Amino acid sequence: MQTNDSIIRKPLELDATDWRLLDLLQEDAALSNQALAEKAHVSPATCLRRVKRLVDSGIIERRVALLSPDKLGAGLSAIVEITLDRQGAEHLADFESKVMDDPAVQQCWRVSPGPDFVLVLQVADMPAYHLLVQRLFTQQANVRNVKSFFAVQRSKFEPRLNLPRPSV
Repeated sequence: MQTNDSIIRKPLELDATDWRLLDLLQEDAALSNQALAEKAHVSPATCLRRVKRLVDSGIIERRVALLSPDKLGAGLSAIVEITLDRQGAEHLADFESKVMDDPAVQQCWRVSPGPDFVLVLQVADMPAYHLLVQRLFTQQANVRNVKSFFAVQRSKFEPRLNLPRPSV
């Protein structure tokens, strides 16, 4: 008996309408189905069916609201390079698990070459950053090196993919 996990699925074929819907949703995922359908030049039923298909296929991972860190008291952004002392698979997974559980860690990337991880952190201020360092890095015996970069200005933040523009 095959489970859903063991079935190899063919990648979803996307047409111009799918690309248009994806682009519109990246711009504003809060659009009603009616408004999205109008902007995509399709019927509301077609729009609903297509978006459900994109969600079910995993192309749309999730829909979120982007909040202003400054207006909500989380004004310190840091990009942090982490090098572990031991890089065995279990050590990498252990560190990754620990940082993924912390809400101040917005992004966690395993990278190569160079450090083992690059993290993007968002905290209230420098005292909050120091508490996070103690909690995640200093008390972690396997962390060899921490190199932090603090944002002084955010010039661009665009969490969208550059999609192809197929002809209609």
